[in-house]
Amino acid sequence: MSEQKRAPVSQTLHKVGKHAEGDTVGGFITVEINEKSVSVPFGSTILEACEMAQVHVPTLCHHPDLDMAGLCRICVVEVEGFKTLQAACAFPITAPIKIKTSTEQVRKSRRHILDLLLSEHHGDCYACVRNNNCELQHLAKEYGVDHFTFGHIEQSRFDVDKSSFSVVRDMDKCVLCRRCVRTCIDMQEVGVLEAIGRGYETHITTFMDKPLSEVICINCGQCINRCPTGALYANDPSDEIWALIDDPTKHVVIQTAPSPRAAIGEEFGLEPGHSLTREMNTALRRVGFDKVFDTNFTADLTIMEEGTELLTRIKKALVDKDESVKLPQFTSCSPGWVKFIEHYYPDYLDYLSSAKSPQQMFGALIKTFYAKEKGIDPKDIVSVAVMPCAAKKFECNRPEMNASGYRDVDYGLTARELAKMIKEAGIYLPEMPKSDFDDPFGEASGAGLIFGATGGVMEAALRTAYEIVTGRQVPFENLRIEATRGFEGIKQASVKLEGCLPEWSFLEGADLNFMVAHGTANAKTVMEMLKRGELNHVHFIEIMACPGGCIGGGGQPIPTSEEIRKARAKAIYAEEESLELRKSHDNPHVKAIYEKFLTDGPCGHISHKLLHTHYTKRGKFIG
Repeated sequence: MSEQKRAPVSQTLHKVGKHAEGDTVGGFITVEINEKSVSVPFGSTILEACEMAQVHVPTLCHHPDLDMAGLCRICVVEVEGFKTLQAACAFPITAPIKIKTSTEQVRKSRRHILDLLLSEHHGDCYACVRNNNCELQHLAKEYGVDHFTFGHIEQSRFDVDKSSFSVVRDMDKCVLCRRCVRTCIDMQEVGVLEAIGRGYETHITTFMDKPLSEVICINCGQCINRCPTGALYANDPSDEIWALIDDPTKHVVIQTAPSPRAAIGEEFGLEPGHSLTREMNTALRRVGFDKVFDTNFTADLTIMEEGTELLTRIKKALVDKDESVKLPQFTSCSPGWVKFIEHYYPDYLDYLSSAKSPQQMFGALIKTFYAKEKGIDPKDIVSVAVMPCAAKKFECNRPEMNASGYRDVDYGLTARELAKMIKEAGIYLPEMPKSDFDDPFGEASGAGLIFGATGGVMEAALRTAYEIVTGRQVPFENLRIEATRGFEGIKQASVKLEGCLPEWSFLEGADLNFMVAHGTANAKTVMEMLKRGELNHVHFIEIMACPGGCIGGGGQPIPTSEEIRKARAKAIYAEEESLELRKSHDNPHVKAIYEKFLTDGPCGHISHKLLHTHYTKRGKFIG
C-alpha cells in the first residue's frame, strides 16, 4: 500500500497518519491486457495492472504520492463492454475485464488531449526552468507533436508571482492537472491552492488571488516537486551568487546539508541512492566558492543545544515542579514546520525548541567566530547554503535571522539549482575527484548526517542525551535506533534510562518517550493529539514538514516518490555507518568551539544570543 495510508495508534512503536504502510486486502483477479493475462489484486486500478504487466500507459495528473484524480485523461484505454474510453488511473478492477492500451481510438484520443493542453500552454520550452525535465514536453515528444493542431497562445494570460522567497508561480504553463492542489490540500493539509472558474477561465490560484507571500503558504515546495511542468519552481538566486563569486572583494563560502549530497547525482543521470559528498566538495571549489563547509557540523551543535534544552526542561518539570515548562519539546530545524505551527497552532509555540536550525546556526558562526578567526570583515563574507528545502530560502530571509549583526545566511540554494550551477561550470559531478570539507567546520559526526532522513534528528539526539544521562552509549546494536527509522507517518517509542549518573538520578528507571512525524498532515495529527491532552507522557517530538524528511524536500531533484525517497535515505544511512565519528557530543571541533567561543556552554548566554531564538503568539520570532 502507499505510504499515504492511515493506520491506527498503538501504545508501543506505532504507525499513525499519512505515509504509513498497510496490508493489501482481498484476493486476486485475472485480467487481459493487450491479449495477455495478468493476475492483479482486487481493487487495483487499470494503471497499476498495466504497470504490473510492464505495459506503458502515459499519465499527467497521476502521481504515486497522491490519490487518484482522473482529470487529464491522457491515460485513457479501451475496456471491452464500455462505449467510451476509460481513465486507467481511476478505474478500479473488481471483475475480470479485457483492456487494450494502444488502439487507433486510444492513440487519437490521447493526441487530441495533448494538442488541447498545448494550445493553452504559453511559453518557450528553451527558456523554461523545466526544459528537458517536463512531463508535458516528454509527452509531446512521445506522441510526435510537430505542430499545434488547435493553435497556440501567443500572449501571456497571467502575471508571474515572484512574491515568495521560496516558490514562483507561472500559471501560463499550468495544465490544470491539480497535482499542486492535491499536494497542498490532501498530502500536506495546508490548503493554499485551489482551482477556480469554469471552462477556459479555470485556473489555479490562492485565496482571493493573493500573492503567495500574503497567504498561509509554509514554503515547503512540495507543490514544485509534483508539478509536471514549469508552472511552479523555486526562486533561484544563482545569478546573484555567480556575480558575487566573480567579485574579488567578496569571500564566498558554502555549507552543504546531507540530503542534497544523497540526491544531486540524480540530476546527472544516476539512479537514486548515490551519495556524492566528497565529489561535491571538489566541484564546489571548481565552481569558485572560497570555502566548502559541512552543515553537519552545526547539526552536531544543534544536538548539543537542543538536547541540553530538553534535559533542562525535564529537570525543571520533574525536580523544580515548574508548571510553566512546556513538554513535549518539539524540534525546530524544519522551517516549513515552524511556519505551519505559526499559522495553525500559534498558542503552542512555547513547545518548540528555541534552537535555530543548523543552517542558521552556521550562518551566525560564519560571520562571528569564523570572521574573527580568519580576520575577514563580516560584511565581505557571502554565506550560501545548499539545502533540500525551498523553505530554507524563506528562513534565511527572515528579518530576525541576523544574530551576527548581518544577515546570517545570504542565499539558499536547492539541490536542483546547485546542479545547474555545476553544469554551467562544465563539470560532470560523478567524475569529480573526492576531497574533504574545509576547516574549521570540516569534521562532523554521522549523527549530524542522518538529520537528512525522517527520524534522524531524534536518533542523533537520543544517542547524545542517553550518554549524557547514563555515561553509556545507547544500548542498540551499532548505535541504530530502529524505532526512529522508516517512513511510517508517525512513530512513537521510548528508551528506558537506567544506571543514571548522580546528577541525573531523578531520571533513574524513567522512560524517555518520543515521537517522530513527517509531512504537515501528520504534524496536524500530532498537534490535535496535543490539544486533546493525549501527549502528556511524551517528552520529545521530531517533526519535519516534508514527506520522508529532508530527503523529500521541496528543493530535491524531480521526480520524487516513496521509492526514490527510500533510496536516498538508504544512501545517507550507509554513508553514516562508514564514519568513525557517529555521536554529536564526541565531535572534537564542537568541543573546541565551546572552549574557544561559546565559552559558557550549551544554552549559555553566548549560544542563546547566536544559536537560539524565541517564539511569540503573533507568529514572529525574535533573537
